Amino acid sequence: MIELTARKPMKGLLPIEIGGVGVREVTPGPMAALLPYQGKLSALSDAMQEAHGFHWPALGRSSGTADKGALWFGRDQALLIGETADAALAEHAAVVDQSDAWAVVEMSGTLAQETLARLTPIDLRASVFEVGHTARTELGHMAASITRIGPHTYRVMVFRAFGRTLLHEVTVALEGVAARRGG
Repeated sequence: MIELTARKPMKGLLPIEIGGVGVREVTPGPMAALLPYQGKLSALSDAMQEAHGFHWPALGRSSGTADKGALWFGRDQALLIGETADAALAEHAAVVDQSDAWAVVEMSGTLAQETLARLTPIDLRASVFEVGHTARTELGHMAASITRIGPHTYRVMVFRAFGRTLLHEVTVALEGVAARRGG
């Protein structure tokens, strides 16, 4: 019988540091897409608060913490991260396990913003994209989620199959920014 073993999407490829920016793989734990049934968003938000300690995230925002929270993930969609969805949520929404679907990295350093700006069309300036802000966008040529989790720290998520492509794109951008800065 074949034994299947779970492995991280970028096993053995990270962490890296280039030009003072560190990139590391993150294992956020359980993840579930939440898609509220028609007219149930308010009840779902209340159920999330009771079961998990945070409400449904506002448009383009996250709720909870970086380790245990919810990300706005599109119109009437959120991604629960770091906790198994409480059974009570299924009364108000479709709950779809996404735990193995994403490659997740964190980029930290003063040049992380400049590096990501080479790869995505969104405005990442701290005055616009504050800590707790999140966006579904393009990164390189991939669909991605980018969340600012600290002043110089971003969490980037792409579909698991694109983990190595994400690493390639980020590495090339980091090398370009470092070369331009003389580092």
